[in-house]
Formats: sequence, structure tokens, C-alpha cells
Amino acid sequence: MSEEHFKNVISHCKEYGFVFPSSEIYDGLAAVYDYGQNGVELKKNIREYWWKSMVQLHENIVGIDASIFMAPKVWKASGHVDGFSDPMIDNKDSKKRYRADVLIEEYQEKYRVKNQKEIDKAKARFGDTFDEAQFVATNPNIARNNATIAEIDVKLKEGLESGELDKVRDLILELGIACPVSGSKNWTDVRQFNLMYSTQMSATDGESQIYLRPETAQGIFVNYLNVQKTGRMKIPFGIAQTGKAFRNEIVARQFIMRMKEFEQMEMQFFVRPGTEMEWYAYWKEHRLKWHKNLGTDAGKYRYHDHVKLAHYANAAVDIEYDFPFGFKEVEGIHSRTDFDLKQHEEFTGKKLQYFDNETNESYVPYVVETSIGLDRMFLVLMSNSLQEEDLGEGNSRTLLKLPAALAPYQCAILPLTKKDGLPEIAKKIMKDLSLEFNCFYEEKDAIGKRYRRQDAIGTPICITVDHDSLTDNSVTLRFRDSMEQRRVAIAELEHIISQEVSMKTLLKGLL
Repeated sequence: MSEEHFKNVISHCKEYGFVFPSSEIYDGLAAVYDYGQNGVELKKNIREYWWKSMVQLHENIVGIDASIFMAPKVWKASGHVDGFSDPMIDNKDSKKRYRADVLIEEYQEKYRVKNQKEIDKAKARFGDTFDEAQFVATNPNIARNNATIAEIDVKLKEGLESGELDKVRDLILELGIACPVSGSKNWTDVRQFNLMYSTQMSATDGESQIYLRPETAQGIFVNYLNVQKTGRMKIPFGIAQTGKAFRNEIVARQFIMRMKEFEQMEMQFFVRPGTEMEWYAYWKEHRLKWHKNLGTDAGKYRYHDHVKLAHYANAAVDIEYDFPFGFKEVEGIHSRTDFDLKQHEEFTGKKLQYFDNETNESYVPYVVETSIGLDRMFLVLMSNSLQEEDLGEGNSRTLLKLPAALAPYQCAILPLTKKDGLPEIAKKIMKDLSLEFNCFYEEKDAIGKRYRRQDAIGTPICITVDHDSLTDNSVTLRFRDSMEQRRVAIAELEHIISQEVSMKTLLKGLL
């Protein structure tokens, strides 16, 4: 995916009502966006796909909706007050601020790109006889590049884990990393920058300073015992949640990739101590399958193990997607040990243990977390689905090839003309189908132009009501991807559309 394609994605989102800059008539607000009429539907459907796959398809996972505001001591116990920060560095010439570790990781990515080019050239040369594993193991250029990446990893990890941030700055200078804006290497020192937003509650509430939650996970942990007891849950079991989180991120230049206000879809899976790595492996594989099940390009996904583990984790991996600005995290899978629950035990003095009837013992469960950014997943789908399709003879169309079950509208109902009784039939069809599907109705413009608009917003099926519909009670179905047209009876519409756009069909791919 090229930078040009990414620019097309951003402009398409604006032009077709998916994503708007927030407060645009006031010149906007950096790193904050609003979802338009089509974007909010796509976002809702992604959320539903996640929720059904996580909660509905797992008998031992349930959901909650915790509040955004929480007792301030929650964030002290979790480590966010003292340790939720990113290593930041400023360029003195451009006055731009960057995450120091991300600058270094983007530098490493150049070597990974070089490796891939070596592999692609060899594939083209040797064809079907090409053994990629052997080539990677024996090619001296790839070996040198991998050694460079590993050496940088060691130095970066040493600086981050020791807290000696001057070593991180030294590494940036050693690698000759320049500011993407100014092109200069005139850097400040690296310093930690806390990402939490704080606000004030009224004095009568007892706690004057309070935080906007930077993650949804803690709402699950503080409710762990409530859910376990009221739901009579047995280990292993999970608690899922979707919702807004807030982080005082540096101003990003990657659209909705990194925002100050965003939505997470998280599941915390509580397990017996000692079994966490088995479940970590299970969820790592299961979550990548969830992504690939959407028909996105499997070659654009990869696992990336963390160089520096968070203070609560004994294993962590990101599922990354290949955006035009490099591989970036879409979802994280973390083995959080028993850190969170033990911290909340210590700060509250209340036991958060589980009595295991099978082993006849009480213990604080270990936790395996899956955490996906809904906004980032939205961007993956838009980037993967937007296509410019050549139709031959100088004709083309803009096509948003979304999974049918996730499209903002499942069908569009289009009377051929605005007279002769066709709108009345179309509106009757609209009324009946709207009980089951999200339908779009449009009378304006030639039918070809209306088809093109529906292609651009991803509608999988168009229903055209014409003059024959007045006598034969049938309509023409036009399918987005193939552009095939088929005459069907109005009475069969609900059944046919259900087969084409059902979430059930999508979910079957996970079984």
C-alpha cells in the first residue's frame, strides 16, 4: 500500500461520510476525529463482529460496561499514575515531538524492508523452486540486516528498562536519525511524558482530582469478583468490554491511527497460575485468525514480540498490519500474570482470590489479555478494501470491498424513476427489509451513477425497482463485487440478502 493510496483512503473517508476532522468548522482539533453517518455504521458492525466472536461464541466469556470515571486510587494501584508514560524527544528545529522508541523502531523497519526486497527478488528469479526459509537462513545480506536489528534491540531495551534515557538519545544520534519534518538531527534529551488526562470533580465528592481512563482493562479487574460470583464463573473464564479511552498522545500524522480519544475492545481471560502460557499461545493464534477471517490480505499481518515488557507482563506480542508508514500494532496479546489483581488487593485490603474446587485451593488468578483498537481496525478495513477497479474501455469504478456483513448498509433500494408508482413499491420493500437490515433508499440521478455511489460506500447489494416490477412482482438484484445482475421475486429478497450479508456466515469462519 503506497502513501498515495493512504491519501486516497483519508479523502474517501471524508467525501463519503466515514470520518471527519473534529470541530472542522473551527479549524479542527489535532488528533481528534468524528465518525460520519457511514463510518459510525461500519464501526458498529466491527464492534459487533468482535463482541459476537468473543462473547457469543465462548460460553465462558461474558461482557461488562464499566464507567469511564474510576476512583483515583485505581490508577495508583495499576501503576498508571507513576509509570504510564512514553519516552519523548523534541527536535529543536521543527519543534516537533516524537516517541523516541518509535523513531528507532521505524529506523529498524528500513532493514526489514531491505530483507523483504531480497526475498521478493529471489522469488521472482527462482519461481516455484524457491525455498524461502533456506534463503533467509543463508543469505549474507539478510544476516547482516538481522544482526543490525538485533543489536539495536539490545541497546534500546537496555536504555528503556534501566531508565537511562540518555542511552536512548545516544542511540538516536548513533544511528543518525533525522527529524521527518526538518531533516535535522538537533535533538533534545529524552524524557518521560505521562499520558493520562486529569480533571476535577466537585469538592463534595471527596476526591478532587480524577482521571479519564487511559485503558478499559482496569474496569474489568475491579469488577472481577463481582462478575465471578454473580455469574458463578469457573476458571478459566473471560470478561470482555468495549469503550472509550483517553491518552494525551503527541500530535499524530497518521489519521485515526493514534488519537487522543479512541475506542478499545478488550478481553481479560482469568486462568490458573502455571497455565497462562498455554492460554497466551491459544489467544495469540485465535486472534490472528479473527483478523484473517475478514478477508484482509494475510501477507500484511505479522507478530511482533515486545522488546521491553510492561511492568505487569511476562509475555507480550503485537499483531501488526503493514500500513504505508510501516508495520504498526492493531492488537496486543499480553500475559499480565497476577499483577493487577494483587495490586488491587494491596491497595484495598480486600481479597480477590478464587477458590478452585478442582485443586481445593485459593489463589489470585493469572490473566491473559487481548486488546484491539477499534479505530485502528477501522483503518485496516478501509485501507484493505478501497480499490480503483479498471472496467475496460477507459472506464473504472471506486470500490469499497468491505466484508458484506460489516458494510454500513446491507442493501440499497433504487426505484428506476421517481414516478409511475415505482417509488411506492420501493418504499414498501424498504419498510419490510428495514426490520432485518440497514437499508439505503435513493431516487436521484441515473441508475448507473447510483450504483457507483453504492460501490464507493461498500453496499453489497442494490435492489432496482423498474416498470416490470409493477406487473411481475420482481426486482433486479445487482451485486457489488461481481456487478452481476439477477431478476428475483420481491418475496425472496429477505432470504437472498440474509445469505449474502449474514454475520452468521462470517462467524462460521472462526469455528
